[in-house]
Amino acid sequence: MTNLRSIHWRDFGMWLGCFEEYPGCLTHGESLEEIEERLRRLYRGLASGPIAGVRKVAELSV
Repeated sequence: MTNLRSIHWRDFGMWLGCFEEYPGCLTHGESLEEIEERLRRLYRGLASGPIAGVRKVAELSV
């Protein structure tokens, strides 16, 4: 099992969520439980291989 930090918030009656590493990949739902499940599905898609247009936050040592 992999643990990723997620961010979620409520806006205009809907829940929105994303992974901290992938801030541009938003998902939405009607409940916090629905957001958590959608984030799990989103992660499976992201973990399956490169997806065009997906930006990822990373650290770089310089």
